[in-house]
Amino acid sequence: METSLIADQNPQKMQIFILAGQSNMAGRGGVGNHPKHWDGVVPPECRPDTSILRLNAHLRWETAREPLHADIDTKKTCGVGPGMPFANAVRKRASGMLGLVPCAVGGTGIKEWARGKHLYENMIKRAKESAKGNNSEIKALLWYQGESDTRTKHEAEAYRENMEKLIHNVRSDLDLPSLAIIQVALASGEGRYT
Repeated sequence: METSLIADQNPQKMQIFILAGQSNMAGRGGVGNHPKHWDGVVPPECRPDTSILRLNAHLRWETAREPLHADIDTKKTCGVGPGMPFANAVRKRASGMLGLVPCAVGGTGIKEWARGKHLYENMIKRAKESAKGNNSEIKALLWYQGESDTRTKHEAEAYRENMEKLIHNVRSDLDLPSLAIIQVALASGEGRYT
């Protein structure tokens, strides 16, 4: 169900959360042994709720459901990710509408999320579009990324500085100097630097 008039659904401000990073945020749960197909299993904590919306690839609001990133991370099969469990947990503590803005793309390094790069600019565009009007508020950026930056020692050592730049740039470009950043950085043994 698509909608463009959130204000008509609830007079309270919609709380918006940006979902960005790489495959773990995009969601690969249920894809494992069948890389071209998602098994379609939706755990209870990931079930849709009509008060939780997602901004689709066409910049329109619709009821959020797994896989959240299916039309965003289009080069790989998406499945269950952390966005819906997060939103459902917030839903238990907050009233009004929640909005999720999927932006994650699997296999991407933090440098691909630098200001001026396609992924960053698309995230900012989507975030600004989600907050149009006076009935919405961007509450946080959920960032789940890091594994792609463990391939070399140089990348691993540069991660902190790159992450600090990302945080500064997002807050500046969205004009939200106190925007909450919820970060999970995944370092795997597979990409151990050489």
